[in-house]
Amino acid sequence: MIAKMRKGALKRAFEKGIAAVEFALLAPLFFFLLFAIIDLGTMFWVNLTMQYAVREGARYAITGQSNLDPNAAAQQRYAAVIQEIKNSSMGLYDSVAPTIAITNYGSDGSSQSSQTYNASAPSPTLFGGPGDIIVLQLVNCTWSNLTVLRPFFTGGKYQFNVAATMRNEAFQ
Repeated sequence: MIAKMRKGALKRAFEKGIAAVEFALLAPLFFFLLFAIIDLGTMFWVNLTMQYAVREGARYAITGQSNLDPNAAAQQRYAAVIQEIKNSSMGLYDSVAPTIAITNYGSDGSSQSSQTYNASAPSPTLFGGPGDIIVLQLVNCTWSNLTVLRPFFTGGKYQFNVAATMRNEAFQ
């Protein structure tokens, strides 16, 4: 009986550091997977948030309104649409630094014009007239990855585009 107890004590003494060795071997893999999941989740959240923002901007654009333009003296429709996109982006608009591209199809669907929003020289007809189909795109959106996924993306940045297509309402 005493010999069995000595054998058990000796066995426990040899196994004392095994938990630390197992942790040291598995912890890097565990933390890599944990941070990769967080990074991927953040990337998808940013993409979906910007998709929501562009859809809300397009929904606002088709009404023909301009009351969201911060310049109350001379409100412009394009500035109001951009402001709606910024309001709906949960503060991510400036972080992803998108380029805004608008494709305007005439009400008959046959004519087409594409423009890129230029803040210094915006076009008042940027979002078309009543009945026109508009495609509002945020292109070249860039999100810097947080941690472990940086090496898997060019320059450590996730690049994406989002778009929404809608027909303008019959506004004045």
